[in-house]
Amino acid sequence: MENPYVKQFPDLLKGKTVLYVHGFGSSGQSGTVSRLRTVFPNAKVVAPDLPVHPEEAQALLQKLCKEEKPHLILGTSMGGMYTEQLYGFDRILMNPALCIADTMQAHGMTGIQQFQNPRQDGVQEFYVDKTMVKEYRMVSEQRFKGLQAMSDEERAREMKRVWGLFGDRDELVDTYGLFCEHYPLATHFHGEHRMDDRSFMHSVLPVIRWIDDSQEGRQRPIIYIGMETLMDAYDKPTSSSQKAVRHLIESYQVYFVAKDTYPTNNRGGQWLEEYINVPAWMHTIYTHRRDLLYGDYLIEAEETKGAITTRIVYGSDTFKTWEDIIDYFSLLGGQ
Repeated sequence: MENPYVKQFPDLLKGKTVLYVHGFGSSGQSGTVSRLRTVFPNAKVVAPDLPVHPEEAQALLQKLCKEEKPHLILGTSMGGMYTEQLYGFDRILMNPALCIADTMQAHGMTGIQQFQNPRQDGVQEFYVDKTMVKEYRMVSEQRFKGLQAMSDEERAREMKRVWGLFGDRDELVDTYGLFCEHYPLATHFHGEHRMDDRSFMHSVLPVIRWIDDSQEGRQRPIIYIGMETLMDAYDKPTSSSQKAVRHLIESYQVYFVAKDTYPTNNRGGQWLEEYINVPAWMHTIYTHRRDLLYGDYLIEAEETKGAITTRIVYGSDTFKTWEDIIDYFSLLGGQ
């Protein structure tokens, strides 16, 4: 059966190397690795089986970074803890277990452990004793130290290269607050500790697109979407609006325009966080002056007088529904 969520993006990360760092008890044969290779068929995905001893794992990752010079590093859970310490690269930390030793002890991740995915060496289980937990604690306590040792200029640059994504239903790890003490680019996504197809495509893919655009100096046409076009009278998403957002962000730089007075009244932002989520992160504008918006398209329920963008009036004879708007932009092909 065809996967309703996963699709390919041949032009994203084209010709680039992606290093994936798996979580505790996993391997380079995880579902996330398969997903990355499916979604980005023209990227080289490097996904090693990490040694169970953390210092050996760190040494392997440092070696791979020198050899592969990855354009992007993604780390999940324990892999997020390792990834934070791989300075000098663009990287995404997904539910990072920044306090891995505490997580291991709190969730019974000691004693005999089974690997969750096949490994190249054929080993199926490993043993975690107190000594190994201590090893993990020592390595995890190195977090942020490389960042703190940098000059102010280096630190400012590094802080723009690290993105933290945290599942709002993660019952295993919660290091959002700790991460935010050191890095500004952090948000929650709708999902659990394990990343599935839906959470990856809705949450990680937009961030990868932003990073790839930045690396390439790619300027996409800008679309502004008025909040009133997304919400019905009951504050639920209008028909096909979420589908339209997913479609538009593939080819355009999309911003959401709310009339709330932020931060005293952030109803619009809270709604976007609930129903649009990561695509609206850092892409929400609060203004009553839409005529000042500079871009390519403005989708709204009523025409803004004096607007300098191409106006698309949702609910008009030409664009009665979001399906009509999807068809329009499909014909434009990203222009």
